[in-house]
Amino acid sequence: MSVQARRERERARRQQLIITTARDLAEAEGWDAVTTRRLAQLIEYSQPVLYSHFAGKDAIVGAVALEGFAELAAELGRRRGLEPLVRAYVDFAEANPAVYDAMFTLSTPLRFAQEETPEPMKAGFNAILEVLRPLAGEKDLGIFTEVVWSALHGQVMLTRGGRTPKESQRKRLAMFVDLVHAGAVA
Repeated sequence: MSVQARRERERARRQQLIITTARDLAEAEGWDAVTTRRLAQLIEYSQPVLYSHFAGKDAIVGAVALEGFAELAAELGRRRGLEPLVRAYVDFAEANPAVYDAMFTLSTPLRFAQEETPEPMKAGFNAILEVLRPLAGEKDLGIFTEVVWSALHGQVMLTRGGRTPKESQRKRLAMFVDLVHAGAVA
């Protein structure tokens, strides 16, 4: 093995260590606890080493978000039918609140519906789109998917934020699934 290959492997391992440490710290203490200084201490590398991998916290949050999108896409891709997809989506959001925030609420350079949209984000969208395809009828499938996804995201955020009662979540989600099946959404 060449020295260059070993260095690249070590660099990739160090980058993954930064991402994993940021994610674990955010899940344990919230994103405010994730600073480049704190990450450097936890991974036992200097801040300049950390900055050699990421331009700053937004880039680290973006890397955590991409990891989350890949995991969510894999989970959703295993689902057949709207109800199992909705349940898997909500379960993911509940089990990974800091990652979900990185994916959808925190500042990152990541954007949907662009040529440069990273593949894990496209895969997540496409997993939802494929479940919705038979339900879209004559509707624009992409727009239909965006509307359904945003409504589902709203349910997650309203429940998480305590704006809607947690104990009614299953009923709301069942009604949501019924409305999508009935064609009342979009």
